[in-house]
This record gives sequence, structure tokens and C-alpha cells, in this order.
Amino acid sequence: MNLFRLCGDMLHLVSIMLLIFKLQKSKSCVGVSCRMQEMYAMVFVARYLDLLWSYVSIYNTVMKVVFITGTIYLIYMMRYKTPICQTYERDNDSFRYELYLLGPCALLGLIFTEDYTVYDCLWSASIWLESVAIVPQLVLMQQRREVENLTSDFVGCMGAYRAFYILNWIYRYFAEGSVNWIGWTGGIIQTGLYCDFFYYYAKSKWYGSKLVLPGAS
Repeated sequence: MNLFRLCGDMLHLVSIMLLIFKLQKSKSCVGVSCRMQEMYAMVFVARYLDLLWSYVSIYNTVMKVVFITGTIYLIYMMRYKTPICQTYERDNDSFRYELYLLGPCALLGLIFTEDYTVYDCLWSASIWLESVAIVPQLVLMQQRREVENLTSDFVGCMGAYRAFYILNWIYRYFAEGSVNWIGWTGGIIQTGLYCDFFYYYAKSKWYGSKLVLPGAS
């Protein structure tokens, strides 16, 4: 493992912990997309099925388990745990990923896979699904425009985590000759979706103000 991979993993972990902290402290999930968390739960379950038969290291196992359980816990809080669930914006968090994203990502997973085993197809599909998993959150933030600090920090950490993974892939390419076209493409798409958000996020941090996104034209 290299430093870029470690930083990416830690940023991903921090993003989940930040969101759990926000929900538990404020007793509110206003401005947070549960549908994004549902997509990430599907990503992690599909990608980490190898926990059932493969062991790499304690670190690898713990991180996978934390990502799965942390994401499912977030869904539980937003959907079922009172009083948090009573603040969930069901009408606004309405991006229909099951209609627009699941099918195409599953198809891409079948087309762009190295081996046609169930696990490899699920792994490939999870890469494509993660690349667009932020979309429900971005749509919700665009509707609200004004974003709470902890929510913007959560999204910022998610974007930074993927950016560090791109650096990890670049490092591994030059240091080890490692090539992963599926992961590279998915990661670039995912990071690209954050670009507009990062501009306004950096601007809000620079001026010490709350993040306010521009209205849709």
C-alpha cells in the first residue's frame, strides 16, 4: 500500500464518520441524500463479496466491513431512526437511480469485465455505479442551494478520496506497471462530477462562508 491509497481510504472513512456525527448531533438529515447512501451500499456489497472467501489483511478486511456497516447504518438512521427519519426530505431526494443508473451500470459491468464470473461482473458494475453514486446528493444540493457546513465537508471528503485514488493509480502505473482501465475510467468520471462542487466548496472555505450553489438556469 502506498501513501495515496492510505490517504484515500482515510478520507473515505472520515466522510462516513462525519455524516454519522452530523446526523447524531443535529438529529436531522436535512440536505443529505439517503438515495446516494443506498447506491453506495449496493456498491460495497457487490464489490466486497470476496470477504466471504478471500483474506488479504486485517486492514483490508476491517475497512471493507466498516464501509459496508457504516453505510447501512446511515440508511437505517435516515429511514427508520427517530427523530432523524422525521426530517428526511423524501420529496426532494427523488432522483430515480433505479430507473436511470442501475440498468446502464449493470450493462457496462457485463460488457467491460475481464472474466465472466458472477463476482467479476459485480465488481465491474460496482465501479460504474460508484462513478455516478454522488448524483442524488448533487441533485439534492442543487435544489436546496444552501448547504450546511458538515454536509459540504462530507461531500468534499468523498471527492478528495477519489482524487487520491487517481494519484494512487498513477503511482502504481509507474511503480508497478499496474493497469486498470475500468477503475481508471470510473474514477475519472466520478471525480469529474465533483469539479463544479469543488469550485464553490473551495470558494466558501476561502471566504469563510456557508456553501451556496448557484440556481439552475
